[in-house]
Amino acid sequence: MSTKLFVLRPVVSGAIRMIFRPHINGMKNVPKTGKFIAASNHLSFFDSVIIQSLFPRQVAFFAKAEYFTTKGFKGWFMRSFFTAVGSIPVERGDQGAATAALDKLVDVLEADEGVGIYPEGTRSRDGRLYRGRTGVGWLTLATGAPVIPVGLVDTDKLQPGGSNRIRRYRFTINVGEPMHFEHPGPKHPLPMRRKVTEAIVDRIAQLSGQERAEGYNKAPVDQ
Repeated sequence: MSTKLFVLRPVVSGAIRMIFRPHINGMKNVPKTGKFIAASNHLSFFDSVIIQSLFPRQVAFFAKAEYFTTKGFKGWFMRSFFTAVGSIPVERGDQGAATAALDKLVDVLEADEGVGIYPEGTRSRDGRLYRGRTGVGWLTLATGAPVIPVGLVDTDKLQPGGSNRIRRYRFTINVGEPMHFEHPGPKHPLPMRRKVTEAIVDRIAQLSGQERAEGYNKAPVDQ
């Protein structure tokens, strides 16, 4: 564990627990050893920070490349935190970079560590849970890593749309039991990947209590 992680993660975790007093359920379901995939719904910019801070083990998420290049104190803090918890920078809209980043997640899992992924792709602006993209299905089938489903509730209340201020709101994080699937390796049929992805999103929906949306979520043009 790096010095930055040793210092920053407990500080951020303690601040979240003290300021927001979250309801935390099911952390015992996170395996103590070995690889795992934390698959969560996505409501807020803070979701990754919440999971990476509160989980008992390190979770590597994708993170926008600009989080690592922003200036000033805010930029320093984001860069230090996301670097410390093993986040993987990705250029927005660059398919090649996204594919390379997925390969990096595989590398993390092969080192028997944890990764995080949002099956919806981007955060929900209307609070509904959107159809899952199949990256999470591919990842578990390719690596054999169990999936830890996560349902976040009310994290969108922490920073309402159009506001730069953070509100004190008691959100909930529900962590489900590990989901185990077959391990056919990277080359497997798309229907299998789709079926696994849908099973994961169904479990996330049970944990988050969200209304379901029929289609895929799309990032706003200004994101």
